[in-house]
Amino acid sequence: KGNVLAVQVHKMSTAAFLEDQDFFRFFGIFRNVTLKAIPDVHMDDVWFKPVLNQDNVSGSVTVSMKVSAPDAQNITASFILKDREENLLAEKSVQLKKENEYLEGTICADLETVELWDNHDPYLYHAYVELKAEDGSLAEVIPYDIGFRRIEIIDKIIYLNGKRLIITGVNRHEWNPKTGRCIGLEDMRADIACMLRNNINSVRTCHYPDQIPWYYMCDNAGIYVMAETNLESHGSFQKLGAIEPSCNVPGSLPQWKEAVLDRARNNFETFKNHTSILFWSLGNESYAGDDIEAMNIYYAEKKDGRLVHYESAYYNRAYEDTISDLETRMYAKPEDVEEYLNNSPKKPYILCEFMHDMGNSMGGLGAYMKLIDKYDMYHGGFIWDFIDQAILVKDQVTGKEVLRYGGDFDDKPADYEFSANGIVFADRKEKPAMQEVRYYYGLYR
Repeated sequence: KGNVLAVQVHKMSTAAFLEDQDFFRFFGIFRNVTLKAIPDVHMDDVWFKPVLNQDNVSGSVTVSMKVSAPDAQNITASFILKDREENLLAEKSVQLKKENEYLEGTICADLETVELWDNHDPYLYHAYVELKAEDGSLAEVIPYDIGFRRIEIIDKIIYLNGKRLIITGVNRHEWNPKTGRCIGLEDMRADIACMLRNNINSVRTCHYPDQIPWYYMCDNAGIYVMAETNLESHGSFQKLGAIEPSCNVPGSLPQWKEAVLDRARNNFETFKNHTSILFWSLGNESYAGDDIEAMNIYYAEKKDGRLVHYESAYYNRAYEDTISDLETRMYAKPEDVEEYLNNSPKKPYILCEFMHDMGNSMGGLGAYMKLIDKYDMYHGGFIWDFIDQAILVKDQVTGKEVLRYGGDFDDKPADYEFSANGIVFADRKEKPAMQEVRYYYGLYR
């Protein structure tokens, strides 16, 4: 009683230079705002690190914990691991030790056999961390579902659990034709069902982190995730089709370095426990420089076993070995892909965007899919994109609900129907192009 919770929304800020994504420009709060009451003894951070050993049979789990307990010292943490049927597989405890402002501890557990997580069988184990206070009472329980999988590059080929990884993916903006970028759980569930129905096994969160429930759904459904940092600044180096980076942001400008590192930290710390994330992406179409290189260094220092993706190193080859683990392009023609793969390729190849599905499109998908059989270093890609961005409004003449696009709202300048690139319409009805996706992607199930 008597407390005031105030929220201030900025229409524009300096951060707008880093958020030049192609979408409708809305301003407001699009995500849930939650106020929680937490106990005095509280898990401030937990990091589950499941490891699948090279034999693809055994594994281990390391659990790192940071606990806030201002007035307590003798706090015990227990790690409990159960299978799908709640059979107990491991249980260990540790006395937490004071490290700076937190109580910290690590628990390791080895498992002789583990079920593997992948798109065909996304097997998840039930993990629990229990905190007990000084008097032995249970202070807090943290439940989490974790999976065992291993992604790695061997001889320039990406492997998941010892098998060559094939990506049949899409880029996905968060969108609802009535609520814009504020989407609900029912939208997410519909998207997951649509992907599984049409043999889509991967999603790139273009070009920002998605709502938190989405990652849990991908964990459970076996959808591989390229988790992208909130960064795009294509207008700072692309000038009417030409590459002119003299005004590029963030580039190597020291005043922007902490801003992009903060975005990388936010992406990692929020989603590090999600099994479905195979790739971290440093952002989209922002050229290359020291600041983005620093993001890659940050992810590399975490040593979490995932690969790092960044496409715009293609425009500045001085950074190709220090920014991305992959050779990644957008809208390269099949012959361009072959040219790279036939001329001493340095890295595995992924198309982070291809088959721009605008209008009567998707007819060339088969030419790209043939490359998967021809070149082991080619791993597929992510179609641009999953859903049209259009707004459902009532027509003033007919009174019927219709979809409206850029430029239909006296918004000038506008990119008009350029937001309509989806393989589903804005109301989530599948387009005819989806038949092509379902067929060709289904060949690589």
